[in-house]
Amino acid sequence: MPVMDRRVLKSQEAIKTAFIELMSEKNFNEITIQDISDKANVGRRTIYHHYLDKFDLLDKLIEEHINELRKICKASSELDFVAANLIMFDYFERNFSFFSTMLASSGASTFRTRLLELLIEELENDVDITQGINKGLNKDIIFNFFGTAIVGIMESYITNGIPESPKVMAEQVGILLERNL
Repeated sequence: MPVMDRRVLKSQEAIKTAFIELMSEKNFNEITIQDISDKANVGRRTIYHHYLDKFDLLDKLIEEHINELRKICKASSELDFVAANLIMFDYFERNFSFFSTMLASSGASTFRTRLLELLIEELENDVDITQGINKGLNKDIIFNFFGTAIVGIMESYITNGIPESPKVMAEQVGILLERNL
């Protein structure tokens, strides 16, 4: 993989930051490439060099965070639910502006869908319907139940301005998952 020029990385970061800020200020449909260009202090050509349009920029931003969450899940797969959730909630807190904007904007449904898909994918390793408390239950129902619950908790956590520390959230969600999976 080629090493990226620091100027390229700086431009991309400025574009992403400007876009997130604009999404928190106005409706996605009202945002123009010129708005992003002005806010990021880069030329329109620079934006088009990296992204096809604002939809591509939104997709790439969402994908970037979903991929980072996937890495976190893989890296913490051997941990218990509490420890794994702490890493996840720390990530939510560090990237609060992205998550709060995504959950409050018109891009929210796309983001929620991608997050739910990731969580269901991760839950597949933790659910056993052949024995224990989940014996005989439908895996798809279990996945959707817990996946939707986790997305809802995360959404509430972010939209309420992170009322609890990542540690408290990780412990509470971890206990609920351990108790029920």
